[in-house]
Amino acid sequence: MADVEDVQVVVAHQERATVRVGEVFLKIDADQRRTDVEVEAMARAPIPTPQVLWRKPPVLALAGLPGSALGRLGEPPTSSPKAWSAAGAAVRTLHDAAPPPWPGRTLDEVASSLERECTWLLANDVLPADLVTRNRRIAEAALRPWTPVFMHGDLQVAHVFVDGDRVTGVVDWSEAGPGDGLYDLASLTLGHREHLGDVIAGYGAEVEVDVIRAWWSWRSLIAVRWLVEHGFDPAAPGCEVDVLRSQV
Repeated sequence: MADVEDVQVVVAHQERATVRVGEVFLKIDADQRRTDVEVEAMARAPIPTPQVLWRKPPVLALAGLPGSALGRLGEPPTSSPKAWSAAGAAVRTLHDAAPPPWPGRTLDEVASSLERECTWLLANDVLPADLVTRNRRIAEAALRPWTPVFMHGDLQVAHVFVDGDRVTGVVDWSEAGPGDGLYDLASLTLGHREHLGDVIAGYGAEVEVDVIRAWWSWRSLIAVRWLVEHGFDPAAPGCEVDVLRSQV
């Protein structure tokens, strides 16, 4: 049985799970609408994405990407500044493409999410009131009209794969849709602000850094309840709670 591949659990929670068998990733999702978006977004994206091997609901089989993740939230970055710049360039290529035809998150939905999650954090005494209030003020800078681009929607650093200084692909497209491009840049650099300059240099356009910082606060505030309810620790070193603290 020496030739039998081990099964590695990549991520698992109540909504979905991803397991790896050799160079094949099996994504199991209870909501097939997310899988529909993922498959269609990868087909439309002008940057490298995993190859779809087969789909048999609720399972989607994807080929692995060469290289390794650009980084991990809560871990010291190991990729070079050139790799971060290459990631910024890939994001710009995505944002320059025509947005997908399905609706994206609206400004009202973004504002409502911020209101709802801050209320929950304060009502349940999850975080110090001053930390929530000050980050909410920062996050409100993101609540302004934007020109929709092809947004990945969950472009956390672990979803970008690189081989040396070259981007080999981007994974996990289930949140893709028309949206604010600065949200993608914020997601990519969340917890790794030291590489924001590298990413912007690769992106090759002027950006509102204050809005990127606002999205750091927004994403971190929004994430805490979901992480707690799905068995993750937002207070782990370098993760969302530390991001909120670093903001103020």
